[in-house]
Amino acid sequence: MITPTQTTSANTKADYNIGYITLISFVAAMGGLLFGYDWVVIGGAKPFFQPYFHIDPDVNAALSGWVNSCALIGCLMGALVAGGLSDKFGRKRLLILSALLFLVTSLGNALATTLTVFVAWRILGGVAIGLASALSPMYIAEISPAQMRGRLVSINQLTIVVGILAAQIVDWSLGKNLPGKSTASFIAESWYGLSCWRWMFGLTAVPSLLFFAGMFFVPESPRWLIRKGLPARARDILARIGGRNYAEAEVVDVQATLQKEEANCVRFSELFEPKMRKVLLLGVALAVFQQWCGINVIFNYAEDIFKGAGYDVSDVLINIARTGGVNFVFTLLAFGFVDRLGRRKMLLFGSASLTVLYVILGFSYHAHVTGWPMLVLVCAAIACYAISLAPVTWVVISEIFPNRLRGAAMSMAVAALWVACFILTYTFPILESWLHLSKTFGLYAGICVAGFLYIYWKLPETKNQTLEDLERQLVD
Repeated sequence: MITPTQTTSANTKADYNIGYITLISFVAAMGGLLFGYDWVVIGGAKPFFQPYFHIDPDVNAALSGWVNSCALIGCLMGALVAGGLSDKFGRKRLLILSALLFLVTSLGNALATTLTVFVAWRILGGVAIGLASALSPMYIAEISPAQMRGRLVSINQLTIVVGILAAQIVDWSLGKNLPGKSTASFIAESWYGLSCWRWMFGLTAVPSLLFFAGMFFVPESPRWLIRKGLPARARDILARIGGRNYAEAEVVDVQATLQKEEANCVRFSELFEPKMRKVLLLGVALAVFQQWCGINVIFNYAEDIFKGAGYDVSDVLINIARTGGVNFVFTLLAFGFVDRLGRRKMLLFGSASLTVLYVILGFSYHAHVTGWPMLVLVCAAIACYAISLAPVTWVVISEIFPNRLRGAAMSMAVAALWVACFILTYTFPILESWLHLSKTFGLYAGICVAGFLYIYWKLPETKNQTLEDLERQLVD
């Protein structure tokens, strides 16, 4: 019999089926790709659908903010139900549901003829994002060996970035021939206002269909199966991942962290018990900070950011694609550091570097600097975020919660993330009109300072520890 304390020694790297683990991680992470595409495509589509729906951001900043942020209401709803439903029905079935919602809503947005219908489909598409954002990293964390978990969960962030880059390239490709200095009335009556933005949304149906089909071929989470009293099925899956010795050790260790009489009964109130409350607060705080650090306004309001730096619409679209390329390259670099340097150091680096860059950006907007220096600063901020806060936050919140409560706790953290994202996205046009871009970025710099201090004081290092070892360290 293998005891829980023997688990780490059983985790020998030579036994791992690297190809199989990577394959199922990439399939599950397709939810991240669709999340990234659907979340960012609106930034490039905004110059085209706003004239079609007669939205003038200069006249009604609140309406512009609502249309850009309404999907986040759905994200919150999806994240809130993800934990309870996945605890009941399994991670796999809920990921299949999210794929189906991505497929349906991409076509719904493409065919919308009124603003009300467009907003309704955006909110429903947000539900798909909320489900995928909670479940994809959680599923990958639950099938990953401890030594590889950081890199494997980071695959989800990589696919998010690929989705973002794909959306930015599609937006640029479809809108690049728009004549410079085009008026809103010209856009509304041209192909750009009538059809261009519809293709931007509708193309999501292709990867959605691939995600839907692929999820039927991945196994259920072995940790969920053990919770449901199906250790034999879990043992078979774990054996394929790391061999029989690894499977036996993992099953014993997971069972040791579960109270048999309550394994299938999660009470919401347990999340707020003293030992669990501090871990939940840590996960929620990190999720909120990942959004309030401010980088996502660059993705969602790229038109405003680059127009403020002196670029017209056609230049904005190519700059969006450039920022997507930077995002992709530095997310790849993060793979080499997340399990080597550790989570804590990378989060501290991201917080500090964004603080400095935002201060410089704020002064540059105040001094009316335009052109390539502003593009370089924006790309530098995205690079620092992509190598630190973007991937590492998802890794940490997928690994710090205990097995039995992971679904519910992950839902709470991801729901908080989407609330924070909604507040950030909705308030940016209002803050820009009140404070202008210079002081708005100064505000985000202050938030980054607060985030740095919180991480420094509260976050322990989590690399190279099994989920069960982390549970004993953080909760027991």
